[in-house]
Amino acid sequence: MRREPQPGVIASVRPGSLAELAGLEPGDAVLRVNGRVPRDVVDVQFYAAEPEVEVLVRKANGLDDLIVFEKAIDEDIGWEFERATWDEVILCNNNCFFCFLKGLPKGMRKTLYTKDDDYRLSFLHGNFVTLTNLTGEDWARLEEQRLSPLNVSVHATELELRRRMLANPEAPDILAQLRRLAELGIQAHTQIVLCPGVNDGEHLVRSVRELGELYPTVLTVSVVPVGASPRLEQWALERDGIPLERPTPAYAREVIGLLRPLQREFRRRFGATVVQCSDEYYVTAGVPVPGRRAYDGFPQYENGIGMVRVLLDDWARTRRRLRERGAPPGVRGRRAVVGTAHLMAGILGEVAREFSELTGAEVQVRGVTNRVFGERVNVSGLVCGQDFVEGLAGERPDCFILPRPSLDYFGEKFLDSMTVEEAESRLGAPLGFASAFSEVVRILAEGPTRPSRNARSNGRFWAEEPAAAAAGP
Repeated sequence: MRREPQPGVIASVRPGSLAELAGLEPGDAVLRVNGRVPRDVVDVQFYAAEPEVEVLVRKANGLDDLIVFEKAIDEDIGWEFERATWDEVILCNNNCFFCFLKGLPKGMRKTLYTKDDDYRLSFLHGNFVTLTNLTGEDWARLEEQRLSPLNVSVHATELELRRRMLANPEAPDILAQLRRLAELGIQAHTQIVLCPGVNDGEHLVRSVRELGELYPTVLTVSVVPVGASPRLEQWALERDGIPLERPTPAYAREVIGLLRPLQREFRRRFGATVVQCSDEYYVTAGVPVPGRRAYDGFPQYENGIGMVRVLLDDWARTRRRLRERGAPPGVRGRRAVVGTAHLMAGILGEVAREFSELTGAEVQVRGVTNRVFGERVNVSGLVCGQDFVEGLAGERPDCFILPRPSLDYFGEKFLDSMTVEEAESRLGAPLGFASAFSEVVRILAEGPTRPSRNARSNGRFWAEEPAAAAAGP
């Protein structure tokens, strides 16, 4: 039995919002929304999707206050909570040989060590879940609240192969589960973590084809390489005898070649690409990334799908503006160092040279080795604060610019729990955070500012118009 939910404590109140006008403050706790006890942020959103919302709040001074909000159905009340869930986080019941958490060194953010597999966090924040631990109560809630889309880790559609990969002999048939979601009107973005010699080749083609046949319940299928630290490599080899090999250029080209015919077929049949390769495969293979249309609106951007395309398209627009209007005041003569993982250093370096020529700024790119997780973990979002501090030591720019995906959801900490302030102090120059070169222009012109939390949650809201909901996030 999962424990009873505790009241949801408000962490912040947006200035000018309904919550602020009602006198709500950080530290206040929400006890009931429209007469019901919420278990999490999902419940709050669901119960509050009404034109009149009655909220029972326990103030920080211990007194209860009943507040009635009159609002548009889709109007945000303007509160943020300390946690997304107020009962227990649903934990994973699998034991995958390629589980990234098993390779975590000590000293990371505490939340990283929680092996969650919670469909609510999938709806709210885009976490990938396996659906292997759903209870009857969970399915009833999915039916009531239509939490869509979910992000689902599939890895293989063949039941026995998937069970072997999850090390869970009781794992249900994922295709049957996805069909059940379809009956509830719930869609999913899926992923296949590709482990060479295990679920690649003919297994990959079968999985992609079977998932594609479930479109539009299955909106996308991402194929991403296994990211293994030295600890995880050793653990997988000792336990299962499986080498978690880093994709070579030849292997990356093979994966791209297997998926291209399926992408063309799905585009012809459905008007959507459906299956999408990780950027890492294209960069490793030396193959140009596809055009914007192939990414179906970039719903798996945070999973490393389409980041390079977004960056290149942003640079094309930014370059055009710079040629037409020139650089903003204050940019010329500024010196910045961009820190990134080695995988992206070549592409960013080429853009930085053009940027410097057009603006008169001096922007240099430095590839940073991931020593916390291991050198083979080579994507920018997994570079830790300590890696940046050590890899950029000795540089003396006006500011450093680091990838926004290397920080947490709130824009406060790196994966190793180092804060932005600590990294800035140790590097001896202000830190800016960007995902595109248009943001680099702003940072150089206006100065670095602290990053805000991620712009939006993953899930769609119940008050959205049907047409907007059908279009997906």
